[in-house]
Amino acid sequence: MTANISTETVVIVAERCWDGLADKPSGHTEVAVRDGCIAEVGEKAERGAGRVVDLGGHMLLPGFIDCHIHTTMDPSAVLTAFAADAATVIALRALPVLRDLLDRGFTTVRDLATFTGEPITVHLRDALARGLITGPRMLVAPHLISARGAHGDLSTLLAPEYGREIGVLADGPAEITRAVRAEIRAGADWIKFGATGGFGSPSDDPGQATYTQSEMDTLVATAADLDVPCTPHAYGDLGVARAVRAGVRSIEHGNLASSETLSLMQQRGVFLVPTQFMVLDALDHLDDESYWQGKDPAERTKFHRYADQLRDSARNVAASDVRVAFGTDAGMFPHHLNGKEFPAMVGSGISPLRALRAATSTAADLLRRPDLGRIRPGATADLVALPGDPFDDIDSTGDVDFVMHRGTIHRWIA
Repeated sequence: MTANISTETVVIVAERCWDGLADKPSGHTEVAVRDGCIAEVGEKAERGAGRVVDLGGHMLLPGFIDCHIHTTMDPSAVLTAFAADAATVIALRALPVLRDLLDRGFTTVRDLATFTGEPITVHLRDALARGLITGPRMLVAPHLISARGAHGDLSTLLAPEYGREIGVLADGPAEITRAVRAEIRAGADWIKFGATGGFGSPSDDPGQATYTQSEMDTLVATAADLDVPCTPHAYGDLGVARAVRAGVRSIEHGNLASSETLSLMQQRGVFLVPTQFMVLDALDHLDDESYWQGKDPAERTKFHRYADQLRDSARNVAASDVRVAFGTDAGMFPHHLNGKEFPAMVGSGISPLRALRAATSTAADLLRRPDLGRIRPGATADLVALPGDPFDDIDSTGDVDFVMHRGTIHRWIA
């Protein structure tokens, strides 16, 4: 069962339109939508008896895609994930997050791991697809597969006497193979794993590679046999390079990757999801005591240690030709700030065109969904509109006031 898709013909009229691919917006455009898909795009669309929605001087764009989000995570209450009733509570808490994402123009998200035993995001994905709840379509990696003592091992957040392991933990080929297959059995669209340590995790370092080359090779090959793509949490250059050689489809973060490794990614067609707002925001607040209040002091120390490398890497990404896809890591910070990734990308030297493609057509290519991220006949009718011009002012991406999702108008402030 899938959500009801509108069978009404709707013609969207806008004085400006960007199709997700072109170098610049076009002028007056009419888009006819039928049965959840774009039927016609041109200066004049066949209207018939359909409804006409005139957006006036607004710019029409494809719906935005966030390729790295944690819809079930509460950045202020990580430990609630370990409560006995946490799965239900966390699922309910995600409902307003999902609705708000769609309100702001994010029509597709890739959720890259919850940290409870239950694959909550699989259930949310399926409920969204059936129209039981409101929000963007989801593709999910249910959990993060991690080596023990590495980024996804949250056992150290509990006192040792509890004697519990927290996380999907796997060391060596046999355990890794079993973990990958269990994630796919649970309904995974993607497999996520920890290739390096992180900034916020308690017992590792972002520069450390936490799986060997052979372990990564085994992990990616196991998933590939079942046609499921892999992506790693990876900051440090060694871990990024190992993951690329193993055959991952994208790299999450990659904020310490060298120019040489970025070139390797480009050569092999590996996408980068740089989550720059989260990193650059931390660097901008290194000396702000209130910003770090309530956080592990080790996280701030790590950002101090790697500050210069993080800034250099952001500049290297902007100068490279690697395929950059939009992703934010929201959930590690408040979800409603995920749109800040647009100005963060542009502020680091990425052009507005590249940033907008990152959140539309490039993101769709990463997700292997050519029906998304484009305004063209046959594409899924995910459309957004805003009064400003993001090519001149990237901050205007935060002013979305028209959202169509799968051919149904979700939001329109006329």
